[in-house]
Amino acid sequence: MVGSLFLSLVLTPVAIGVAVRFGVLDHPGPAKAHVKAVPYLGGTAIVVAFAGVVLVAALLRPPPSGLPQLAGFLGLGVFLALVGLIDDIRGGLSPWLRLALEAGAGAAVWAMGYAAHLAGLPRALDAVVTVLWVAGVTNAFNLLDNMDGLSSGVSVIASLSIFGIAWLQHRYLVAALAIALAGCAAGFLRSNFHPARIYMGDAGSLFLGFTISVLLLTLRANAPTRVGVAVLLAVPGVALFDTTLVMLSRVAHKRNPFNGGQDHTSHRLVYLGLSVRKAVALTYLVGAALGGVAIAMTQVPSARIFAVAALLGVAALAAVPLFRVPVYKVPWAQAKGRKFSLLPNKEAGHRQANNGGPENDGPGAATIPLPEPAPPAPAKN
Repeated sequence: MVGSLFLSLVLTPVAIGVAVRFGVLDHPGPAKAHVKAVPYLGGTAIVVAFAGVVLVAALLRPPPSGLPQLAGFLGLGVFLALVGLIDDIRGGLSPWLRLALEAGAGAAVWAMGYAAHLAGLPRALDAVVTVLWVAGVTNAFNLLDNMDGLSSGVSVIASLSIFGIAWLQHRYLVAALAIALAGCAAGFLRSNFHPARIYMGDAGSLFLGFTISVLLLTLRANAPTRVGVAVLLAVPGVALFDTTLVMLSRVAHKRNPFNGGQDHTSHRLVYLGLSVRKAVALTYLVGAALGGVAIAMTQVPSARIFAVAALLGVAALAAVPLFRVPVYKVPWAQAKGRKFSLLPNKEAGHRQANNGGPENDGPGAATIPLPEPAPPAPAKN
């Protein structure tokens, strides 16, 4: 972890400089929370740090087995990062094309021998489940990258959870990869936490999501130490919950589920009165709790059913009030600095209208307070 953390800490400021030099910036927009352009290219620092550490480690101490799979896994992750980088720089990449490429990467993962291994499923159906898993988790972390430090911090927690599970099961190669990924994400997080000085962009979020999805599949590779499906779902549970909530909410409000907006779990928490930092910290806490539950389920299999029932119950209890937050009813300016009660959408919208808040149901309507701009960095001599 130390090597990847150090390399990421060194490369992230370099990425900031390159992004500013060549104008690779994320500019403010109607569906974005920042008020000034922020450098992209943070994802390149994460990818280069991880790939560099893994390649050096493989050369100095080659693994006794699985080297071709490791190379293929790393190559697929870099490929998806390049797809995200193209979208970061040029924009306009079709979400359907991205999904197709992610599904292709999932199919390649399955061909390399990493699969869901669900009992009783035919081989073809198991392949479909594997592809859906890889594409789903990859996109979940991509969608989670909606607030300063959120996706990178949750990735650190998920990677540490995978490390704990793998180490306890003597899966040391998986543990090494997971701790290296945690170091890369943590090094980047130093510059990405609110107020962020750089964003990872799609290059970073797609790479992190893909890597986490495959590392979790490796824990299902060997029958004697195969972890339960509930463990796989718990580790990235924060990202999966957010994606499910957002997609259902957009469909229920007749919105395009692929259009970005400030209707994610983190936005709803800020909408209810939390600061950006507190909303992100609360998400970290939930992610750490889920990681702890995942580790516990691997050590106490008899408690797995109870743990799954408890997790589903808590998720349902959290989803109902969050779903009712009127994120599509109050425009950005009217929501700024205010707290909103969990009223039914119609009543909440009526109350805001009576308070002088015009409704705005257009795509990407802003619904949370703008964070204050970051103070300018001191000039370097």
